[in-house]
Amino acid sequence: MREDKQLIVITHLSQLVSLLTGFGSLLVPLIIWATQKGNVYQMDIHGKRIINFQLSLIVYCIICIPLILLFGLGLLGFVFLGIIGVIYPVVNAIKASNGETPNYPFSFNFIN
Repeated sequence: MREDKQLIVITHLSQLVSLLTGFGSLLVPLIIWATQKGNVYQMDIHGKRIINFQLSLIVYCIICIPLILLFGLGLLGFVFLGIIGVIYPVVNAIKASNGETPNYPFSFNFIN
């Protein structure tokens, strides 16, 4: 098993691909994680946390849809999710480049 901090950083930043394409923030890191989790040291833990974060964002977005009818709270939720969906991948990419373990708050543990 090799250590490849660059690939782990790219995996964290690949969540931002949806800013360019409109989709793929779950798909791209999932593909990288699934193909490299056995080859790259600590890719498994980073990949699981990224996938859990992205799945959690999807759940929160689904919850925000009916909340739009409740005084527009869903719109505030979408703004908040958009902000944390950009900030945390960047912060955790920096942490990964320093050899630290990522922390994605508000994440459910879908994959252990």
